[in-house]
Amino acid sequence: MNHARQDHVHRPEIPTRLLVHALVREDGTADAGELYAVAGLLGMTDQQVRLCIKRLVAEGRFTQDGRGRKAVLRAVADAATGAVAPDTDHVRHAYRQDRGLAPWDGTWHLFAFAIPEARRTARDTLRETLLHLGAAPVQGGLYVAANPIADLVEAQARHLDVLDAVTFLTSTDLRIGDIDDPRQLAATIWPLDEIAARHEHLAAFAGTCADRLAHGADLSGVERLTLAVELAVEFSRAMTPDPLLPPELVPRPWPGSRARRLAQECWTALRALPAAQGNPTSLPRLFRLYGDAIIEPDGR
Repeated sequence: MNHARQDHVHRPEIPTRLLVHALVREDGTADAGELYAVAGLLGMTDQQVRLCIKRLVAEGRFTQDGRGRKAVLRAVADAATGAVAPDTDHVRHAYRQDRGLAPWDGTWHLFAFAIPEARRTARDTLRETLLHLGAAPVQGGLYVAANPIADLVEAQARHLDVLDAVTFLTSTDLRIGDIDDPRQLAATIWPLDEIAARHEHLAAFAGTCADRLAHGADLSGVERLTLAVELAVEFSRAMTPDPLLPPELVPRPWPGSRARRLAQECWTALRALPAAQGNPTSLPRLFRLYGDAIIEPDGR
């Protein structure tokens, strides 16, 4: 391993718990030896890993066979990858936008709700759903999105049993004060500078990742896994709060497009490297999930 190059690699901060979930394989298991090795490259101590495993087992999220680095962890029920798993529909839509396949039709989608304090949990959950889907608050109880998310909002409102408190509206002539230009409205409603900064961060890491992958023959299996986890974390941090505003509403060039292209190139290169111990099934399910969402964004 080239330690000089390693010292210059930006290392995103990754919670130990998230790392454990990220290394879960398709069969629901995670190899403790692999976990300790990757954690070490990420600057985590063995004690951190031991305590995290202990907590996850105590919470009933994993069972453990064996001890120390020879242990095998097994996820209980769903072998989820947690916060680093991509939202496939969200990611594919982003790549469609990047390729000019999802032009904006000029329609704003608005949602208003007045849910009483007695239903605070439902109100907070609906608000979080709107934010997750890319909507942003305009004023108290009124949210706007540039993408057609009404079906998803309605489904959540029905699930929460608050549909009768939600109003749905579309408009092509949204105005806030004196601002009615779509680009200016987007810049007013959404924190575009913050969103762009997260994508610049992803692009910078993906560039570093690509540089290391250009020397792929030098990467050990553990180094490959470490890069994959780091890339997944950086991608998730850039995309999870991204409202995926149409290209017509964001500054050009938009760093999100470049960051996603670089991330796609890195995932393609990572998947092309020889599998650890020659066994593709030994790879975390992250490789399949990101392959499905990023490498083949149109399902081909």
